[in-house]
Amino acid sequence: MKKLFIACCLLSALHFDASAQSLKVPAPSPTQTVKQDFALSSIEITYSRPVVNGRKIFGDLVPYGKLWRTGANGATKIAFGEDVSIGGQKVKAGEYALYTIPNADEWEIILNTGVKNGGVVGYKESEDVARFKVKSHKLKTSVESMTIEVADVKSNTANINIMWDKTSVSIPVSADIDGKIMAQIEANMKSDKPAYFQAGMYYVQTNRDLNQAITWFDKAIQQNPKGFFIYYQKAKALAALGKKEEAKATAQKSIELSKEAGNEDYVALNQKLLATLK
Repeated sequence: MKKLFIACCLLSALHFDASAQSLKVPAPSPTQTVKQDFALSSIEITYSRPVVNGRKIFGDLVPYGKLWRTGANGATKIAFGEDVSIGGQKVKAGEYALYTIPNADEWEIILNTGVKNGGVVGYKESEDVARFKVKSHKLKTSVESMTIEVADVKSNTANINIMWDKTSVSIPVSADIDGKIMAQIEANMKSDKPAYFQAGMYYVQTNRDLNQAITWFDKAIQQNPKGFFIYYQKAKALAALGKKEEAKATAQKSIELSKEAGNEDYVALNQKLLATLK
């Protein structure tokens, strides 16, 4: 009987242990992955988000002048889908650990190949691929959960912002994509169905030959006669060249097609354009 009682206790203990191992609770510093389309690829950042929770952060919990993993738990990771310049330094496409050294007025930003490092454990300066400084800024309101975002995204530039408590830093990123796109356009124009609209838009966005852009918009209209958005872009290009009457007529055509398609947004855009042409 005694042996049976002991066996039952052991079974109960094993069952308790199994139940305890399956317990899931919220992480105090949950992981977040941010992925942003950028240039011809993307930027992806994975980090753990600690909270302020009434503590003094920079200069205390995160000491000034010391290497920081830029978050909680393991090293923060950042991946670039193509070669970029970050902080003015060239970095090859790939994944890196993002380290920082915060100070009161500026931070040192470090990209390192040690993506499997346990925070600062395992960090080797010899594995740095970029190191530069950026100014830090005071925020008017506190950011409770540490936040990293990709902001101010344009065709080939963006900013990686790090914000926590009342401090923020902004890291500039750029990609040299113009040569690649121009080569794509040249090859695409020789294809069976050229992307005239996209080519024209790129010429407009990069302040190139607007007459060439308009020629491509005309060919895009031949491909898509009811393309109200094409007419709108053509009208803008004509207006930029000072061809007001042609721009007005093209904008009116865009309004007509926009109404037919039930797109009030483009009706409004064209009306605003017409107002500038009076």
